[in-house]
Amino acid sequence: MEINERADVDTSQVEDKRGGGGGGFRGGGVPIPLPSGRGGWIGLIVTILLALVGGGFGVNQLTDGGGGDTQLNCDKSNPNRFQERDCRNALYVNSIQNYWQNALPQTFGTPYRQAKTTFFSGAVETGCGSADAGVGPFYCPPDQKVYIDLSFYDLLASRLGAAGEFAQPYVLAHEYGHHVQTLLGIEAQVRRAQQRDPGNTNRYSVMLELQADCFAGVWAKHATETADMQGDPIFTSITDQDIKEGLDAAAAVGDDAIQKKSGGQIDESQFTHGTSAQRQHWFSQGHDTGNPKACDTFGNAL
Repeated sequence: MEINERADVDTSQVEDKRGGGGGGFRGGGVPIPLPSGRGGWIGLIVTILLALVGGGFGVNQLTDGGGGDTQLNCDKSNPNRFQERDCRNALYVNSIQNYWQNALPQTFGTPYRQAKTTFFSGAVETGCGSADAGVGPFYCPPDQKVYIDLSFYDLLASRLGAAGEFAQPYVLAHEYGHHVQTLLGIEAQVRRAQQRDPGNTNRYSVMLELQADCFAGVWAKHATETADMQGDPIFTSITDQDIKEGLDAAAAVGDDAIQKKSGGQIDESQFTHGTSAQRQHWFSQGHDTGNPKACDTFGNAL
């Protein structure tokens, strides 16, 4: 993946709240099992909204992402700006939203509405309540924002084995896939289906997550076509190795992979995001077709 060094970073699409504070999620929740450093299970209590339709990755024990000033870091006057994680991630957000700005109305006849990404460290207040870094990156439908503690990527690399740089835009593109689902009314349909049929709550969640993976793959197919505010390309190339890194990240956060790392048995009844194979399949489906309409993971379920 080659970033165009001349690309402008539109920092208005992100909020830098690193160094801020907050508490735990309010309200009821469900446990999301993840591997601990000791091989046991970690039950993370997150809200039903985030766990089932918000798209949180569900991770724990992140290091502090540190403070920062994204607007200052990412100005063209900084010759090292693309060595900064926040600048690269802001540019990934720019690319993802530039794609959907055109693709959503062209494909579905629905206008795209930009969603900000909030960088935070430790904890943050959201439209879904107070969140800490333990839930990982997530999209909050009520305030239509993406939230991420950038130190999540350290855990993704060291604990889950997805060290490639393209894992980062994959994560963001997945979360923006949830934003697209909200704009299309799919998230609301899934929530109603879960309320009607609570016995299949997790099944609907898996379908929602896999579609977000597929939307991420569609963006990856078109990433080199995306441009900055001046019309200059954001990327000069996306390689087969980049796509492999995206697939590796998808596999790393599969429900079965996470359960295996926990040292327990595979329990399909607890799946909320899909298996590694399913997540890779739907990311590939999006990338191979380049067509958001090829991302129907629901069939006749809704």
